[in-house]
Amino acid sequence: MDPLHRIYQAAKRLDRHIVLPEGRDPRVAEAAARLAAEGLARITLMDGPDLPGVTALAPAEAPDLPQLAEKWHQIRAAKGMTAGRALEEMRDPIRQAAMRVRLGQADGTVGGAVATTADTVRAALQVIGKAPKAGIVSSFFLMLPGREDAPVRDGLIFSDCGLVIQPDAAELSAIALSAAESCRRILGEVPRVALLSFSTAGSADHPSLGRIREAVSLIRAAAPDLEVDGEMQFDAALDLEIRAKKAPASPLTGRANVYVFPDLAAGNIGYKIAQRLGGWKAIGPILQGLAKPANDLSRGCSVQDIVDAAAITAIQAKSEKM
Repeated sequence: MDPLHRIYQAAKRLDRHIVLPEGRDPRVAEAAARLAAEGLARITLMDGPDLPGVTALAPAEAPDLPQLAEKWHQIRAAKGMTAGRALEEMRDPIRQAAMRVRLGQADGTVGGAVATTADTVRAALQVIGKAPKAGIVSSFFLMLPGREDAPVRDGLIFSDCGLVIQPDAAELSAIALSAAESCRRILGEVPRVALLSFSTAGSADHPSLGRIREAVSLIRAAAPDLEVDGEMQFDAALDLEIRAKKAPASPLTGRANVYVFPDLAAGNIGYKIAQRLGGWKAIGPILQGLAKPANDLSRGCSVQDIVDAAAITAIQAKSEKM
């Protein structure tokens, strides 16, 4: 069974409730109809058309808008939020969707087909907030092989390719730990984590490598049972024969399935090379480290992209503990 099919099957079993706040966009409305028809999630569609099996909601006219605004006022009062401004901001579909997730009225939300990434991520951070055990909110791409002759047939986690620009050692450690948990949840696999660089096991020496080596130490201290290694070149992380030559003492027991890039530039370049030249399907960026799931879409997304992101969001919601 291919990874995406497994994700769909898992989403169907979980029967989660996902809010899509941008129903005026035809792509979002079509995705809502598909998600409901295929049983991937229970869907609330904001400002969209009436669709079979989909709950329609006009956020500016919601009966519980005053209660949502009051909660938002309480959350942000210390930062100068007024009651009037809170009411106005809760009319915004992206913020209201996030609030409904925070209050447990829905299991997750997916936006960004219309709203900017900045607005979508800001709403998630401000309204839902960071998970207590997560050091930082970051992101990952689920990479899936797009060709029958791909050298790897399973899914891979690439992180962070969409959010944290220049992580320090502690942030890089937090990204890796979150990505490992994403591997467990989304792929259902035991994570094998490689922190990538231009050096493998000390084959080069440069001040920039100290940050990666420190991150590996922090990861091992926080999760001693986690398979992790670094610094490591991509070929050594992927290919067991190359790793046996370059890093014979590596604790990784198999091909790495979680690839942690040293910074956003490397991650963004890396996933796009795999996507454009290698034909890999890239689903994301999927946020990780939030208290409850909220995910961002590209404004150029397809209907299929929205369906995939919603299915992954449903799986992220299967456990609120992280």
